[in-house]
Amino acid sequence: MVSFVLLATLASIKTMAERPTFASDIRPILQSSCQPCHFQGGKMYEKLPFDKPETITKLGTKLFTRIKDEDQQRVIREFLSEQSASADR
Repeated sequence: MVSFVLLATLASIKTMAERPTFASDIRPILQSSCQPCHFQGGKMYEKLPFDKPETITKLGTKLFTRIKDEDQQRVIREFLSEQSASADR
């Protein structure tokens, strides 16, 4: 029984570590595709600041009009899913 609990705890920690975060996973994607316009000093920053996670959560998959790379879309989808699940808790 103890080993099962330990295994479940380790699996949970591993899953948490693999979840995409805004700072380390999402922001670099956006910086490579959406800078300078949607970052500080850019012409779209006031309306849609992409350095704020809440903007990305609000836009959701509408970001994919510019972000075409499937791997990047997958990471963003995972992030959005996690944000949605956190909001439901």
